[in-house]
Amino acid sequence: MSEEAIERVTVLGAGTMGHGIAQICAVAGYEVVMRDVAQAALDKGIAGITKSLDKFVSKERLSADQRASALSRIKTTESLEDAVRDADLVVEAIPERMSLKLETFRAVDAHAPAHALLATNTSSLSVTEIAGATGRPAQVVGLHFFNPVPIMKLLEIVRGLRCDDATIERAKAFASSVGKEPIVVNDWPGFATSRLGIILGCEAIRMVEQGVASPADIDKAMELGYRHPMGPLKLTDLVGLDVRLAIMEHLYAELGDQFRPPTLLRQMVRAGKLGRKSGEGFYTY
Repeated sequence: MSEEAIERVTVLGAGTMGHGIAQICAVAGYEVVMRDVAQAALDKGIAGITKSLDKFVSKERLSADQRASALSRIKTTESLEDAVRDADLVVEAIPERMSLKLETFRAVDAHAPAHALLATNTSSLSVTEIAGATGRPAQVVGLHFFNPVPIMKLLEIVRGLRCDDATIERAKAFASSVGKEPIVVNDWPGFATSRLGIILGCEAIRMVEQGVASPADIDKAMELGYRHPMGPLKLTDLVGLDVRLAIMEHLYAELGDQFRPPTLLRQMVRAGKLGRKSGEGFYTY
């Protein structure tokens, strides 16, 4: 096999992002291994993929045969070593904690083939730092997918300081193969998308805090006035208020006061109002 060929993809993490990435890779014809630390998480991930594929079939965007073929190409395992042993591309989609990512990439580097491309789905952490945990930083890249992965067209490719041109070209080719439109950005806190999205979310929350308008009207302003498909407060509920708070804290430390988390956001997280996953955020579900 040539160094550039990608046939087998390993996805680390079976959560919302992980199983979405596994799904689009399987639909595109890749052999996929999805790994998580618990069988229950893997079962939930496969159930999520099945439900999503069923929707595509019902909307006549996939045939029943294509659905069955995609599912047949996905294998699961709890063993990281087994998951990455034959991978041409490893995509990490685990929680946004740098210590956990560094530990994972050290293990992946030890067991993945020398030619394998190693990617992180981080939305804001340093790809350069993650790459430094490996002996192959030139082959480590950010592949930042968007939720829901099977629907969203954008793939943000993040170039770390030691990432080489060949890796970027392989990443761009992979993006196209799974139906995504790639952009390439340099490794800077928040990249392009999180930096812009978080600043909008920050300001929207401050506006609620200051009584400028209701969450529904703030969202409607952006949806109808700027043609955003979802307002910043609905999006915050979708992503999770705790997740957004963690990203704001990181960007505040790295970039300055414009990313200081609003007091209202901190209070809501402390109260357990985390958005859709808790049943209440800026809206009630």
